Amino acid sequence: MTVSASLPDSSPRDSVRLDAWLWAARFFKTRALAKQAIETGKVEVAGQRAKPSRAVRVGDALRVVRGEDVFEIEVRGLDDVRGPAKVAQTLYAESEASRQAREQARALRAAERNGYQAPASKPDKRARRLIRALGDIDAL
Repeated sequence: MTVSASLPDSSPRDSVRLDAWLWAARFFKTRALAKQAIETGKVEVAGQRAKPSRAVRVGDALRVVRGEDVFEIEVRGLDDVRGPAKVAQTLYAESEASRQAREQARALRAAERNGYQAPASKPDKRARRLIRALGDIDAL
């Protein structure tokens, strides 16, 4: 009686689950975060909301919102295993317009921060009472 080890199927795939692909392409740290982003509408496939189990194929157009960044990408490769960043970057191609829009938004956010100066120390008891009285709770 011989026991044969089942080898993984090495045939090329024509589709991969959306949440697994986003994780493998390093848009999200975990599949759970990818699934949550998909369910909350932060990921669109061909302009439509998708489910985490949606099949992604080569050539699909995706729109991924991650924080303040918006990526408009085209799927170039399929994988459901998370590998090195260099390999993950070959799985998609970002449009030039998307890249420029992200860089402009990043530059605008940096310019807005340039005028802000954090206080030298945290507020004392009297200052905290004044802040609460003014209703600016976020300043604590």
